Amino acid sequence: MSSDLTFIGLFLQASFIVQLIMLLLLGVSVASWTFIFQRSRALSGAREEMLQFEDKFWSGADLNKLYQELSARANVSGLSSIFCSGFKEFVRLRKSNTSTNGIVDGTYRAMRVSMSRQVEDLESRLPFLATAGSISPYIGLFGTVWGIMNAFIALGEVQQATLAMVAPGIAEALIATAIGLFAAIPAVIAYNRFSHQVEKLENSYANFMEEFSAILHRQAVAAQAQQPA
Repeated sequence: MSSDLTFIGLFLQASFIVQLIMLLLLGVSVASWTFIFQRSRALSGAREEMLQFEDKFWSGADLNKLYQELSARANVSGLSSIFCSGFKEFVRLRKSNTSTNGIVDGTYRAMRVSMSRQVEDLESRLPFLATAGSISPYIGLFGTVWGIMNAFIALGEVQQATLAMVAPGIAEALIATAIGLFAAIPAVIAYNRFSHQVEKLENSYANFMEEFSAILHRQAVAAQAQQPA
């Protein structure tokens, strides 16, 4: 056996199955890091959008003007999208002379649907990170077992085995486990971190929906009280 213990040397010496597993795990690692950067930017953008919208909303801005301003944008997402969905449904139901409870319920359902879409978008690619973090170590372990098995089969064909003959075969097999852990650890950390961030955003969205529903309920009651008997 060759004594080249560099990473490239061990990769080239490995069997085809182990090489295939290494390449697969490297591909998973590259995809995981790509999704990690994408999700990090997306969640940071969602938090920034939420803070900016809350500043405008709670500054006492007129709801009609705020809705018109947001609706004029080409792309509305996050809390702004939830607000637009709810306010649009509120105006539609109020024009149809729906009861106060019907207006509030319909508005809340519209916002709930919009929130589900926003959360679904924020959770995009997270299942891949969870899967990569769960199965990568086992794929790497399979490559290690396969490599060590081949190393011992090769040793069985010689009369006298030495450490110099065993070390390269075992080292090239253990590379697969190392790559599996390299792919799994960042994916698990990112998945847990992003899941927590998505949960916090979802809670913030739900709190806003409750507060906004209460505001719209007061407006609906006030509007019906002003109507002539």
